[in-house]
Amino acid sequence: MEVKEQIGRWRLILGQESDKRLSGMTDLTLTQEQDLMDQALASIYNRTELGGFGGQQGAGRGPSNPQISRWLGDVRTLFDKELVTVIQNDAVTRCGLKQLLFEPELLENMEPDIGLASTILMLKDQIPKRSKESVREFIKKIVEEINKLLEQDIRRAVTAAVNKRKHSPIPSASAMDFKMTINRNLKHYNPGLKTIVPEHFYFFDRTSTTAANKWTIILDVDQSGSMGESVIYSSIISCILASMASIKTRIVAFDTNIVDLTEKSDDPVDLLFGFQLGGGTDINKSVAYCEQFIENPSKTLFFLISDLEEGGNRAALLRRISDMKESGVTVISLLAIADGGKPYYDTQMAQKLAGFGVPCFACNPQLLPTLLEKALKGQDLSGFEKMKYYTGGRKD
Repeated sequence: MEVKEQIGRWRLILGQESDKRLSGMTDLTLTQEQDLMDQALASIYNRTELGGFGGQQGAGRGPSNPQISRWLGDVRTLFDKELVTVIQNDAVTRCGLKQLLFEPELLENMEPDIGLASTILMLKDQIPKRSKESVREFIKKIVEEINKLLEQDIRRAVTAAVNKRKHSPIPSASAMDFKMTINRNLKHYNPGLKTIVPEHFYFFDRTSTTAANKWTIILDVDQSGSMGESVIYSSIISCILASMASIKTRIVAFDTNIVDLTEKSDDPVDLLFGFQLGGGTDINKSVAYCEQFIENPSKTLFFLISDLEEGGNRAALLRRISDMKESGVTVISLLAIADGGKPYYDTQMAQKLAGFGVPCFACNPQLLPTLLEKALKGQDLSGFEKMKYYTGGRKD
Protein backbone atom coordinates (compact mmCIF):
# COMPACT_ATOMS: atom_id res chain seq x y z
CA MET A 1 0.00 0.00 0.00
CA GLU A 2 1.39 3.42 -0.95
CA VAL A 3 2.19 5.99 1.73
CA LYS A 4 -0.41 8.41 0.33
CA GLU A 5 -3.13 5.75 0.50
CA GLN A 6 -2.15 4.84 4.07
CA ILE A 7 -2.26 8.48 5.18
CA GLY A 8 -5.60 8.91 3.39
CA ARG A 9 -7.02 6.04 5.42
CA TRP A 10 -5.69 7.53 8.65
CA ARG A 11 -7.28 10.85 7.65
CA LEU A 12 -10.68 9.12 7.34
CA ILE A 13 -10.21 7.44 10.72
CA LEU A 14 -9.02 10.55 12.58
CA GLY A 15 -11.35 13.04 10.93
CA GLN A 16 -10.96 16.66 9.85
CA GLU A 17 -9.12 17.63 13.05
CA SER A 18 -6.07 15.68 11.83
CA ASP A 19 -5.64 17.75 8.63
CA LYS A 20 -2.87 19.99 9.99
CA ARG A 21 -0.74 17.15 11.33
CA LEU A 22 -1.10 14.90 8.29
CA SER A 23 -0.82 17.58 5.61
CA GLY A 24 2.94 17.85 6.16
CA MET A 25 3.42 14.21 5.17
CA THR A 26 1.74 14.20 1.75
CA ASP A 27 -0.95 15.81 -0.39
CA LEU A 28 -4.14 15.30 1.62
CA THR A 29 -6.61 16.04 -1.19
CA LEU A 30 -9.43 13.51 -0.82
CA THR A 31 -10.91 11.74 -3.82
CA GLN A 32 -14.63 12.16 -4.47
CA GLU A 33 -15.31 8.77 -2.91
CA GLN A 34 -13.13 9.55 0.13
CA ASP A 35 -14.91 12.88 0.55
CA LEU A 36 -18.27 11.08 0.66
CA MET A 37 -16.84 8.59 3.15
CA ASP A 38 -15.57 11.46 5.30
CA GLN A 39 -18.95 13.22 5.34
CA ALA A 40 -20.81 10.00 6.10
CA LEU A 41 -18.47 9.14 9.00
CA ALA A 42 -18.62 12.72 10.32
CA SER A 43 -22.42 12.62 10.30
CA ILE A 44 -22.34 9.63 12.66
CA TYR A 45 -19.20 10.13 14.75
CA ASN A 46 -19.23 13.94 14.92
CA ARG A 47 -22.83 15.06 14.91
CA THR A 48 -22.06 18.80 14.77
CA GLU A 49 -20.10 18.46 11.51
CA LEU A 50 -21.57 19.62 8.20
CA GLY A 51 -23.91 16.92 7.03
CA GLY A 52 -24.42 15.71 10.57
CA PHE A 53 -27.53 15.73 12.69
CA GLY A 54 -27.62 19.39 13.56
CA GLY A 55 -26.47 19.31 17.17
CA GLN A 56 -27.51 17.50 20.29
CA GLN A 57 -30.98 16.21 20.94
CA GLY A 58 -32.59 14.91 24.06
CA ALA A 59 -31.95 11.29 24.87
CA GLY A 60 -34.53 9.01 23.36
CA ARG A 61 -36.05 11.63 21.08
CA GLY A 62 -34.12 10.51 18.05
CA PRO A 63 -33.05 12.46 15.00
CA SER A 64 -35.50 13.95 12.55
CA ASN A 65 -33.08 15.49 10.05
CA PRO A 66 -33.60 13.83 6.63
CA GLN A 67 -29.81 13.94 6.08
CA ILE A 68 -29.48 10.99 8.45
CA SER A 69 -31.16 8.60 6.05
CA ARG A 70 -29.02 9.86 3.21
CA TRP A 71 -25.73 9.29 5.05
CA LEU A 72 -26.77 5.88 6.33
CA GLY A 73 -27.55 4.98 2.74
CA ASP A 74 -24.15 6.21 1.60
CA VAL A 75 -22.52 4.04 4.27
CA ARG A 76 -24.03 0.94 2.67
CA THR A 77 -22.65 2.00 -0.71
CA LEU A 78 -19.17 3.12 0.36
CA PHE A 79 -18.03 0.53 2.89
CA ASP A 80 -17.61 -3.24 3.06
CA LYS A 81 -20.50 -5.23 4.52
CA GLU A 82 -18.63 -5.98 7.77
CA LEU A 83 -17.91 -2.28 8.33
CA VAL A 84 -21.48 -1.30 7.49
CA THR A 85 -22.77 -3.41 10.40
CA VAL A 86 -20.29 -1.77 12.79
CA ILE A 87 -21.11 1.76 11.60
CA GLN A 88 -24.87 1.21 11.75
CA ASN A 89 -24.62 -0.18 15.27
CA ASP A 90 -22.58 2.88 16.26
CA ALA A 91 -25.21 5.11 14.64
CA VAL A 92 -27.91 3.55 16.81
CA THR A 93 -25.91 4.40 19.95
CA ARG A 94 -24.50 7.79 18.98
CA CYS A 95 -27.47 9.36 17.24
CA GLY A 96 -30.13 9.10 19.90
CA LEU A 97 -31.75 5.99 18.46
CA LYS A 98 -30.71 3.40 21.04
CA GLN A 99 -33.41 4.23 23.57
CA LEU A 100 -36.04 4.41 20.86
CA LEU A 101 -35.16 1.00 19.44
CA PHE A 102 -34.39 -0.76 22.71
CA GLU A 103 -37.12 0.77 24.90
CA PRO A 104 -40.41 0.23 23.01
CA GLU A 105 -42.44 2.36 25.45
CA LEU A 106 -40.54 5.50 24.33
CA LEU A 107 -41.40 4.92 20.68
CA GLU A 108 -45.04 4.34 21.61
CA ASN A 109 -45.20 7.91 22.97
CA MET A 110 -43.46 9.54 20.02
CA GLU A 111 -45.40 11.84 17.71
CA PRO A 112 -45.45 10.45 14.14
CA ASP A 113 -42.49 11.89 12.22
CA ILE A 114 -41.76 10.88 8.65
CA GLY A 115 -38.04 11.74 8.91
CA LEU A 116 -37.63 9.51 11.94
CA ALA A 117 -39.62 6.78 10.21
CA SER A 118 -37.22 6.90 7.24
CA THR A 119 -34.25 6.49 9.59
CA ILE A 120 -35.84 3.60 11.47
CA LEU A 121 -36.61 1.80 8.21
CA MET A 122 -32.97 2.30 7.22
CA LEU A 123 -31.90 0.56 10.45
CA LYS A 124 -34.59 -2.12 10.47
CA ASP A 125 -32.03 -4.93 10.66
CA GLN A 126 -30.74 -3.48 13.95
CA ILE A 127 -34.17 -3.44 15.62
CA PRO A 128 -34.28 -5.91 18.54
CA LYS A 129 -37.03 -8.51 18.49
CA ARG A 130 -38.90 -7.10 21.50
CA SER A 131 -39.18 -3.69 19.80
CA LYS A 132 -40.33 -4.83 16.36
CA GLU A 133 -44.03 -4.55 17.15
CA SER A 134 -43.63 -1.03 18.58
CA VAL A 135 -41.68 0.03 15.50
CA ARG A 136 -44.37 -1.42 13.27
CA GLU A 137 -47.09 0.46 15.18
CA PHE A 138 -45.10 3.69 14.90
CA ILE A 139 -44.79 3.26 11.13
CA LYS A 140 -48.48 2.34 10.97
CA LYS A 141 -49.44 5.65 12.66
CA ILE A 142 -47.61 7.59 9.97
CA VAL A 143 -49.14 5.49 7.20
CA GLU A 144 -52.64 6.09 8.58
CA GLU A 145 -52.09 9.86 8.80
CA ILE A 146 -50.87 10.09 5.22
CA ASN A 147 -53.63 7.77 4.04
CA LYS A 148 -56.27 10.06 5.59
CA LEU A 149 -54.69 13.00 3.81
CA LEU A 150 -54.54 11.43 0.36
CA GLU A 151 -56.86 8.46 -0.13
CA GLN A 152 -60.18 10.13 -0.92
CA ASP A 153 -58.62 12.73 -3.21
CA ILE A 154 -56.58 10.14 -5.11
CA ARG A 155 -59.62 7.90 -5.62
CA ARG A 156 -61.70 10.81 -6.88
CA ALA A 157 -58.94 12.07 -9.14
CA VAL A 158 -58.28 8.68 -10.75
CA THR A 159 -61.99 7.91 -11.11
CA ALA A 160 -62.57 11.29 -12.76
CA ALA A 161 -59.69 10.68 -15.17
CA VAL A 162 -60.30 7.09 -16.28
CA ASN A 163 -64.09 7.48 -16.56
CA LYS A 164 -64.21 11.10 -17.64
CA ARG A 165 -66.79 10.66 -20.42
CA LYS A 166 -69.14 8.02 -19.04
CA HIS A 167 -71.70 8.48 -16.31
CA SER A 168 -74.03 6.18 -14.44
CA PRO A 169 -77.35 6.63 -12.60
CA ILE A 170 -76.06 4.33 -9.86
CA PRO A 171 -74.96 6.49 -6.88
CA SER A 172 -71.51 5.94 -5.45
CA ALA A 173 -69.72 8.41 -3.17
CA SER A 174 -66.27 7.42 -4.45
CA ALA A 175 -67.40 7.77 -8.10
CA MET A 176 -69.11 11.16 -7.83
CA ASP A 177 -68.32 13.64 -10.61
CA PHE A 178 -67.99 16.70 -8.38
CA LYS A 179 -67.21 19.11 -11.22
CA MET A 180 -70.33 18.27 -13.22
CA THR A 181 -72.51 18.09 -10.09
CA ILE A 182 -71.47 21.61 -9.07
CA ASN A 183 -71.70 23.10 -12.58
CA ARG A 184 -75.16 21.65 -13.25
CA ASN A 185 -76.50 22.84 -9.88
CA LEU A 186 -75.12 26.37 -9.73
CA LYS A 187 -78.65 27.71 -10.27
CA HIS A 188 -79.67 26.03 -7.02
CA TYR A 189 -77.42 28.22 -4.86
CA ASN A 190 -79.13 29.04 -1.54
CA PRO A 191 -78.14 32.55 -0.31
CA GLY A 192 -79.48 31.85 3.16
CA LEU A 193 -77.35 28.74 3.60
CA LYS A 194 -74.52 30.20 1.50
CA THR A 195 -74.13 26.91 -0.33
CA ILE A 196 -75.36 24.99 -3.37
CA VAL A 197 -78.23 22.59 -2.67
CA PRO A 198 -77.98 20.07 -5.54
CA GLU A 199 -81.13 18.66 -7.08
CA HIS A 200 -79.22 16.14 -9.19
CA PHE A 201 -75.97 14.28 -8.56
CA TYR A 202 -73.73 12.87 -11.30
CA PHE A 203 -71.62 9.73 -10.95
CA PHE A 204 -68.97 8.15 -13.14
CA ASP A 205 -69.70 4.70 -14.51
CA ARG A 206 -67.34 2.47 -12.56
CA THR A 207 -68.01 -0.48 -14.88
CA SER A 208 -67.02 1.33 -18.06
CA THR A 209 -63.34 0.37 -17.84
CA THR A 210 -62.72 -3.11 -19.25
CA ALA A 211 -59.58 -5.18 -18.79
CA ALA A 212 -58.51 -4.30 -22.32
CA ASN A 213 -58.57 -0.53 -21.85
CA LYS A 214 -57.48 -0.23 -18.22
CA TRP A 215 -54.71 2.18 -17.40
CA THR A 216 -51.50 0.69 -16.02
CA ILE A 217 -49.65 2.83 -13.47
CA ILE A 218 -46.06 1.81 -12.74
CA LEU A 219 -44.12 3.30 -9.84
CA ASP A 220 -40.39 2.64 -10.18
CA VAL A 221 -38.95 3.74 -6.84
CA ASP A 222 -35.32 4.48 -5.99
CA GLN A 223 -34.59 3.09 -2.51
CA SER A 224 -31.26 4.87 -1.99
CA GLY A 225 -30.82 6.60 1.37
CA SER A 226 -31.77 10.10 0.22
CA MET A 227 -35.20 8.89 -0.98
CA GLY A 228 -36.59 7.75 2.39
CA GLU A 229 -39.52 10.17 2.56
CA SER A 230 -40.40 9.55 -1.09
CA VAL A 231 -40.40 5.79 -0.48
CA ILE A 232 -42.97 6.17 2.30
CA TYR A 233 -45.30 8.29 0.18
CA SER A 234 -44.82 6.04 -2.87
CA SER A 235 -45.76 2.96 -0.85
CA ILE A 236 -48.98 4.48 0.43
CA ILE A 237 -49.97 5.84 -2.99
CA SER A 238 -49.34 2.49 -4.67
CA CYS A 239 -51.52 0.70 -2.11
CA ILE A 240 -54.37 3.17 -2.69
CA LEU A 241 -54.06 2.71 -6.45
CA ALA A 242 -53.78 -1.08 -6.19
CA SER A 243 -57.12 -1.20 -4.36
CA MET A 244 -58.88 0.43 -7.34
CA ALA A 245 -60.31 -2.08 -9.81
CA SER A 246 -60.37 0.46 -12.66
CA ILE A 247 -56.54 0.49 -13.02
CA LYS A 248 -53.59 -1.89 -12.84
CA THR A 249 -50.73 -0.92 -10.53
CA ARG A 250 -47.11 -2.11 -10.27
CA ILE A 251 -44.58 -0.97 -7.69
CA VAL A 252 -40.91 -1.78 -8.16
CA ALA A 253 -38.04 -0.87 -5.83
CA PHE A 254 -34.43 -0.68 -6.93
CA ASP A 255 -30.89 0.08 -5.88
CA THR A 256 -28.37 -2.02 -7.78
CA ASN A 257 -30.89 -4.85 -7.51
CA ILE A 258 -34.61 -4.95 -8.30
CA VAL A 259 -37.47 -6.02 -6.03
CA ASP A 260 -41.03 -6.23 -7.35
CA LEU A 261 -43.23 -5.37 -4.37
CA THR A 262 -46.58 -5.45 -6.17
CA GLU A 263 -47.79 -8.51 -4.23
CA LYS A 264 -47.33 -6.60 -0.96
CA SER A 265 -49.45 -3.67 -2.08
CA ASP A 266 -52.49 -4.74 -0.06
CA ASP A 267 -50.73 -3.53 3.12
CA PRO A 268 -48.61 -0.33 3.07
CA VAL A 269 -46.78 -1.24 6.27
CA ASP A 270 -45.71 -4.64 4.90
CA LEU A 271 -44.79 -2.89 1.67
CA LEU A 272 -42.54 -0.40 3.49
CA PHE A 273 -40.73 -3.18 5.32
CA GLY A 274 -40.08 -4.75 1.92
CA PHE A 275 -37.84 -1.83 0.99
CA GLN A 276 -34.13 -1.91 1.82
CA LEU A 277 -33.19 1.75 2.07
CA GLY A 278 -29.63 2.68 1.15
CA GLY A 279 -27.14 1.46 -1.39
CA GLY A 280 -26.17 2.31 -4.97
CA THR A 281 -28.44 2.74 -7.99
CA ASP A 282 -28.87 1.10 -11.36
CA ILE A 283 -31.87 2.97 -12.75
CA ASN A 284 -31.42 1.63 -16.27
CA LYS A 285 -31.75 -1.98 -15.12
CA SER A 286 -34.92 -1.20 -13.19
CA VAL A 287 -36.55 0.69 -16.07
CA ALA A 288 -35.72 -2.26 -18.33
CA TYR A 289 -37.47 -4.58 -15.87
CA CYS A 290 -40.57 -2.38 -15.80
CA GLU A 291 -40.89 -2.38 -19.60
CA GLN A 292 -42.38 -5.88 -19.54
CA PHE A 293 -45.53 -4.50 -17.86
CA ILE A 294 -46.28 -2.03 -20.64
CA GLU A 295 -49.09 -3.73 -22.58
CA ASN A 296 -50.72 -0.64 -24.07
CA PRO A 297 -48.28 2.31 -24.18
CA SER A 298 -51.02 4.91 -24.67
CA LYS A 299 -52.68 3.62 -21.48
CA THR A 300 -49.52 3.43 -19.36
CA LEU A 301 -48.38 6.01 -16.80
CA PHE A 302 -44.77 5.46 -15.70
CA PHE A 303 -43.42 7.28 -12.63
CA LEU A 304 -39.65 7.20 -12.14
CA ILE A 305 -39.26 8.29 -8.52
CA SER A 306 -35.53 8.94 -8.16
CA ASP A 307 -32.85 11.57 -7.62
CA LEU A 308 -31.45 10.37 -11.00
CA GLU A 309 -28.01 9.65 -9.53
CA GLU A 310 -27.39 6.82 -11.98
CA GLY A 311 -24.66 4.36 -11.06
CA GLY A 312 -25.38 2.18 -14.08
CA ASN A 313 -25.33 2.93 -17.80
CA ARG A 314 -26.43 6.57 -18.15
CA ALA A 315 -26.52 6.56 -21.95
CA ALA A 316 -28.61 3.38 -22.04
CA LEU A 317 -31.00 4.85 -19.46
CA LEU A 318 -31.54 7.98 -21.55
CA ARG A 319 -32.17 5.90 -24.70
CA ARG A 320 -34.60 3.67 -22.85
CA ILE A 321 -36.61 6.58 -21.41
CA SER A 322 -36.65 8.30 -24.81
CA ASP A 323 -37.90 5.13 -26.53
CA MET A 324 -40.55 4.64 -23.84
CA LYS A 325 -41.77 8.20 -24.31
CA GLU A 326 -41.78 7.84 -28.12
CA SER A 327 -43.88 4.66 -27.87
CA GLY A 328 -46.71 6.61 -26.27
CA VAL A 329 -46.08 5.97 -22.56
CA THR A 330 -46.73 8.94 -20.25
CA VAL A 331 -43.41 9.24 -18.41
CA ILE A 332 -42.95 11.46 -15.33
CA SER A 333 -39.73 11.83 -13.35
CA LEU A 334 -40.46 12.68 -9.71
CA LEU A 335 -37.22 13.85 -8.11
CA ALA A 336 -38.81 13.64 -4.66
CA ILE A 337 -42.17 13.41 -2.93
CA ALA A 338 -41.71 15.60 0.11
CA ASP A 339 -43.34 18.30 2.22
CA GLY A 340 -40.49 20.80 2.04
CA GLY A 341 -36.91 21.63 1.15
CA LYS A 342 -35.06 21.40 -2.12
CA PRO A 343 -34.56 17.90 -3.50
CA TYR A 344 -31.12 16.39 -4.12
CA TYR A 345 -30.80 15.25 -7.72
CA ASP A 346 -28.54 15.05 -10.74
CA THR A 347 -29.37 18.22 -12.69
CA GLN A 348 -27.65 17.03 -15.88
CA MET A 349 -29.81 13.92 -16.05
CA ALA A 350 -32.93 15.93 -15.25
CA GLN A 351 -32.16 18.40 -18.04
CA LYS A 352 -31.61 15.62 -20.54
CA LEU A 353 -34.88 13.92 -19.63
CA ALA A 354 -36.67 17.25 -19.86
CA GLY A 355 -35.20 17.57 -23.36
CA PHE A 356 -37.15 14.43 -24.32
CA GLY A 357 -40.35 16.06 -23.05
CA VAL A 358 -40.31 14.15 -19.76
CA PRO A 359 -41.51 16.39 -16.90
CA CYS A 360 -38.96 16.40 -14.03
CA PHE A 361 -39.91 17.94 -10.69
CA ALA A 362 -40.36 17.28 -7.00
CA CYS A 363 -43.93 17.16 -5.79
CA ASN A 364 -45.65 18.08 -2.56
CA PRO A 365 -47.71 15.02 -1.48
CA GLN A 366 -50.92 17.07 -1.29
CA LEU A 367 -50.65 17.83 -5.01
CA LEU A 368 -50.34 14.17 -6.03
CA PRO A 369 -54.09 13.68 -6.68
CA THR A 370 -54.08 16.67 -9.05
CA LEU A 371 -50.92 15.36 -10.73
CA LEU A 372 -52.47 11.92 -11.24
CA GLU A 373 -55.67 13.32 -12.71
CA LYS A 374 -53.85 15.66 -15.11
CA ALA A 375 -51.42 12.94 -16.20
CA LEU A 376 -54.18 10.39 -16.85
CA LYS A 377 -56.16 12.98 -18.80
CA GLY A 378 -53.10 13.88 -20.87
CA GLN A 379 -53.13 17.49 -19.67
CA ASP A 380 -50.20 19.89 -19.53
CA LEU A 381 -47.95 19.43 -16.46
CA SER A 382 -45.74 22.48 -16.99
CA GLY A 383 -47.41 24.20 -14.05
CA PHE A 384 -45.76 21.71 -11.71
CA GLU A 385 -42.33 22.30 -13.20
CA LYS A 386 -42.64 26.08 -12.98
CA MET A 387 -43.41 26.19 -9.27
CA LYS A 388 -40.40 27.64 -7.44
CA TYR A 389 -40.49 25.04 -4.68
CA TYR A 390 -40.25 22.14 -7.11
CA THR A 391 -37.26 23.21 -9.16
CA GLY A 392 -34.39 23.17 -6.67
CA GLY A 393 -31.38 21.25 -7.93
CA ARG A 394 -28.02 20.18 -6.67
CA LYS A 395 -25.58 18.24 -8.78
CA ASP A 396 -23.98 19.23 -12.04
